[in-house]
Amino acid sequence: MLLTLHVDGQPVEVPDDGSSLLEVLRDRLGLRSAKDGCSPQGQCGCCTVLVDGSPRVACVTPARRVAGRAITTLDGLSVTTRQRWTDAFAATGASQCGFCTPGIIMRLVAANHGEALDEGAATRALLAHLCRCTGWRTIIEAATNLPSAGADRERDLAAAAHRATLEGGAGQQVGPSVAAGCAGFADDLAPLDALVAVPDRQGGWAVGATLAQARAAAGTVPGRRSGAPLRHPIELPPGDWMVTLRTTWVEPAYVETDASWCLPGGEPATPLGNGGAFGGKLASPAPAAARRLAAEFGRPVRALLSREDAVRLGPKRPPMAAGIRADGTGVVRVARTPGIAAAMRSVAPGLVVEEIDVPGPPTSADLRGAGWVEAAVLLAACQGTQPVTVVAPMTQAHATAAAGATTQARATAQVDATTQARATAEVEVDPEGRPGRVRVTVACGDPLDHVVLRSYCIGAAHMALSWVCSEGIAVDEGGAPQDLTIRSFGVLRAVDMPPVEVIIEASTEAPCNGSDAVFAAVAAATWLAQGLPPDWPTRRGSFA
Repeated sequence: MLLTLHVDGQPVEVPDDGSSLLEVLRDRLGLRSAKDGCSPQGQCGCCTVLVDGSPRVACVTPARRVAGRAITTLDGLSVTTRQRWTDAFAATGASQCGFCTPGIIMRLVAANHGEALDEGAATRALLAHLCRCTGWRTIIEAATNLPSAGADRERDLAAAAHRATLEGGAGQQVGPSVAAGCAGFADDLAPLDALVAVPDRQGGWAVGATLAQARAAAGTVPGRRSGAPLRHPIELPPGDWMVTLRTTWVEPAYVETDASWCLPGGEPATPLGNGGAFGGKLASPAPAAARRLAAEFGRPVRALLSREDAVRLGPKRPPMAAGIRADGTGVVRVARTPGIAAAMRSVAPGLVVEEIDVPGPPTSADLRGAGWVEAAVLLAACQGTQPVTVVAPMTQAHATAAAGATTQARATAQVDATTQARATAEVEVDPEGRPGRVRVTVACGDPLDHVVLRSYCIGAAHMALSWVCSEGIAVDEGGAPQDLTIRSFGVLRAVDMPPVEVIIEASTEAPCNGSDAVFAAVAAATWLAQGLPPDWPTRRGSFA
């Protein structure tokens, strides 16, 4: 039996086999602008398309439910509308990796018939979406200040891509095509006839002709948000401390889940299609699985991790418990993680680092600033207004941190790097401890492209605010992650994100990463402004 759909103005017939609309669009019709960031959770918004003009998340929409109806993807918008919106996103830096933006554009277009929105309407529309990269503010700017099609064509996009690569840690493109989702993500480039492999929960991979068949063979069930409280699994070291801090497991929360594909005898596609995933995919199992299974079956194979797989198998920021004195000496207990002790000690040589075996998900020192940022934040908290110089690991940004709290509700922090990256941050909080306006100054050599650098600095501020205030996942006593939905990670929504002012210092020095320094500075300033509460996240219950 066949279903007839009207997709981007054309009638198409597809088998009525129980597939979701997203599977039909991507795997039957080859329309890859709709992305799969959480299927079948329906929570990230990356697969948003229009059904009879109204936005719908395709991953939880059965194809048979929309038979005979008009389906519009980003590719089906008028050329003028599509170009205006992708140009707007490129002009403000509202798209970094470009994975979430096609779905966001579709919802914003539907909100006001393709025209610009006011800030309130744009922010409300974004409640249905998750963006990890941009920090939301540049998306709101794009939605409220649509240029005419073809604007912003004078930028040096090669220089912009260089800056994006420095900030993102992997090769990246910049331009309107990125906002359209055409940045070369691995699963977008896979052959339509490729077999599909997914983890089978037994340490192997289940293979099927379609994603639905592979998931059925693996016995996959949708993940859930547990509602369980966060745990701080490591006890504070005994001592007379000026400042203490305990953290929990934190999910990198990259929106594009791990994916690769391979031809028999070929090289697998990298899961780092247009961004570094903040270090979270460097040890991804997908490429090796795609290579092995392609050789075994003699056919192209796509290896895909679901959102639940990424949470269970992917590395987390390791939890820690630390006490520090005014002179910068102290003890940090941290979940055993290769490289984490060296990162901490290189920044703060006065810290004794004790690695603890803790039942839990994998952890990694490859995640953004892992170890050295925690150490810099601790030093900033205990040093008050006095500058403190630290030396970070050679594989990380080299940092200097100084901080001072002017009042309980306002604080500044500074992070300088020996690579010439430097960031200062000022953060205000409201009486309930929510983050208020953020102001950062960054110097990181030749800016190359102010739009891209500003975007990454705002994104780093968003990540820092989320980390301190709201992020963490529940892990049970046996070490198994319980929060498996993308909305359970605690990433700040657009409505929670305050305005961010970014001041970029001019320089003719060699360009280097600046947003990691902003990440550290904003984390320190936020914690100081809140009065140094001893457990992170500090305001988990304050955000819906």
